[in-house]
Amino acid sequence: MPEPVVVVDCFSKAQVRPEEYLLACGDGNNRLVELRWDTWGPRTATATGIDMVNDCNPYCAAGRFRPYPVTVTLSSPETWPEHPDVRRFTMIRLLYTDTAPDPVPKDVTYKLVY
Repeated sequence: MPEPVVVVDCFSKAQVRPEEYLLACGDGNNRLVELRWDTWGPRTATATGIDMVNDCNPYCAAGRFRPYPVTVTLSSPETWPEHPDVRRFTMIRLLYTDTAPDPVPKDVTYKLVY
């Protein structure tokens, strides 16, 4: 049986069905939490959870983290160059089910660079 596709975190650690996932690797101001995975397949993985985003008001060090309910979809698995026998998801889609953090659109897709 083939190994499951992984998602790679900021610290180059492979994860399967993580409960949390840091989106803002540089400053830690954006993190997915309370992830509940509905599917984790060879092509896509989907979860619901909360996107905790620092409002950086009046500036990031003094800001407050605010929760935004979100549906997460991982997709576009490719071979992980550092581990050629492992496939990793390379895209993440965030679909905000209520409001999105300003100025982010309610439906946004990012390339995962790790």
